[in-house]
This record gives sequence, structure tokens and C-alpha cells, in this order.
Amino acid sequence: MKKYHFNLLLLGMLPLFFVACNDDEDKPEILTASGDITATLDEYRTLIGGANNAGTAGSQTTGRREINWDGVPDSLAAPYFLPEDFFRARGAIFSTPGDGVQVSADDANPSGAAPSFGNINATYEQIFPAFSAQRVFSPIGSNIVDLTFVVPGSSEPAVVQGFGAIYLDVDRQENTAFEYFDIDDKSLGTYATPVLNEGHVFLGVLFDKPIVHRVRIEYGNAPLGANDGGSVDVAVMDDFIYAEPQPAK
Repeated sequence: MKKYHFNLLLLGMLPLFFVACNDDEDKPEILTASGDITATLDEYRTLIGGANNAGTAGSQTTGRREINWDGVPDSLAAPYFLPEDFFRARGAIFSTPGDGVQVSADDANPSGAAPSFGNINATYEQIFPAFSAQRVFSPIGSNIVDLTFVVPGSSEPAVVQGFGAIYLDVDRQENTAFEYFDIDDKSLGTYATPVLNEGHVFLGVLFDKPIVHRVRIEYGNAPLGANDGGSVDVAVMDDFIYAEPQPAK
């Protein structure tokens, strides 16, 4: 599987886009888009194959999993932290070297927190336009999240064939990327996203077989905070899409 898909606007960025891949074997298929990302998002879903298995327990033989954050209750959204295993039923565990992970508030939350992390910085309401509904996702106190896969509903380590997600407000390509790791914690490569100020970009990577156990997600070059612009580049994320987690062998 050595086919590459690129948004035409990004062809000039090709040398920066593919950052690293360790081996000639298992080169993945890469899909990117910026602005109107819907068609590429649907193409990635088709490549993964099957229906959205949502929170169905156990590893399924077909299908995919998705997280769009919008079902998170107010009590676990900003200004409160999301439990790192909240999406264990979908095979996803989050960790960060920062204070924790957080889902933004919606405009009807009882705490009065502003949407799109506007409770942290009022400018974020403008620069982080949600792709699906209002809630978006970010680490707090860090710009790094590690997503580790387990068999849905369990603690059993799992691997997936691919992972993709939507970023909001990527200003610098070199600061926003996914690094994929196998079950032995060997890097499978680092892939940078497209760039679009105050808009949506998508990056999805699909390997020949289920091999990805962990994805390190980089959000700009700084945590969310009072400062943004100049040398400070922040970004957040919306929908996650990944292949059905399979037991690691």
C-alpha cells in the first residue's frame, strides 16, 4: 500500500510533509486536506472500512471507531478535566505530561465556561471553529497527548491499522504532527499536518496491517494559555477516526 493522496494546495509542501519513516516496508497510505475536509474524511472512513462500532465492547472483525467529543457531559468538560480512560469503551486511553486532557465547554454549560476553550483565552472562540457541534479536545499544561489503544472495554493492549484526526488552527506545519509507535514502542514515522489559520485540516495515516499501538499527538509548540501569536503556536483537535482495535499479539 504505497499510494499517497495530497490536497493540491499542499504539493509545494511535500518535502516537509513526510517527516520520517523507518523502513521501506509497511509504508502507509497518507491522506490530507485543508478547508473543506469532508470528502477526504469520508475517503479515509472508506479505506478503514465498515461501520462505526462506537462503544461496542470487544474487538470487532470489521468497522472503525470514532470520537467526536460531543457526548461528553458538562461535568467532565471545561473547566473540568476528562478522565483519561473515559473512551476505554472505544479502545482509547489518553495521557499527557501536562495537567490532564480536557474537552471544551458548549454554549449551554452550567459553569458558564466559554466554548472552544474561550475560558482559557477569549480569542480561542474565534480561532478554534469546531468541525462537529461545539466540543473540541486538547491537553492542558502541555502540547502533547499520547493515545494508546486497548481492546474496547478492557485493559488488553491493542493495535490498529490507522489513525486520523481533525486539527483546528494549524499555523506552523513543523509544530503539529502525529508520531506512530508499534507494540514494542518502535517509531513507525512522524507525519506533519497541512496548515490553515483558523480553519480545519485533516491528517489520516493507514498502514498495511494493524501495527499501531500508540500515537503521540503534538499540538503546536505551546500549551493553551493567555498568549498566542508570534512565536507561540497553539492548536486543538476535533474528531478522531481510527481502525478497529485488534488484540496485540
